Amino acid sequence: MESAGRSQGKSIEVVAVEIVTKIFPARPSAVPRIREFVRHCLGDAPLADAEDREIGNTILHALLTAAGPSGVLEVSCRKYPGRVEFDVLPSRARPDGPAATRPEPAASFADWLAEALRSRGISKETAAEQLDVSAKTLTRWLGGQTEPRLRDLRRIEDRFGDVRLRRGTEVS
Repeated sequence: MESAGRSQGKSIEVVAVEIVTKIFPARPSAVPRIREFVRHCLGDAPLADAEDREIGNTILHALLTAAGPSGVLEVSCRKYPGRVEFDVLPSRARPDGPAATRPEPAASFADWLAEALRSRGISKETAAEQLDVSAKTLTRWLGGQTEPRLRDLRRIEDRFGDVRLRRGTEVS
């Protein structure tokens, strides 16, 4: 007899995924560095002309959307066996360098964590694995039912940056 929750006759495939994310200023001068990052993530896999144009158009669209004195882009690369996926998104995270801007503080830890995952394009399951906690624990954090212990909070900040909450809001 199979346990509840398992599908009869279906197998689960576990695939290793490497995620690399980099923040760039939303300026035309960043385009060569973004292209270099994309090519580095692709390794030896050549791009067809249509794919190269599509990546260029996506970068240009995201640059125009995020343009401004504090605008930044977040480029994420997910490497699967046999394929690579990219996300190019306007981001509220701060770029490297002295002109960096800080994102607005969140109302709660749950809000902050949800935004951290969303802005990086990371699923709950992937985040739980990276933080060495169960998906159920991460779901409780995201729902505001519980908050992380100090040792978990340190791992979260190591992975996603400082937890910034509005004044009067605390992480217990």
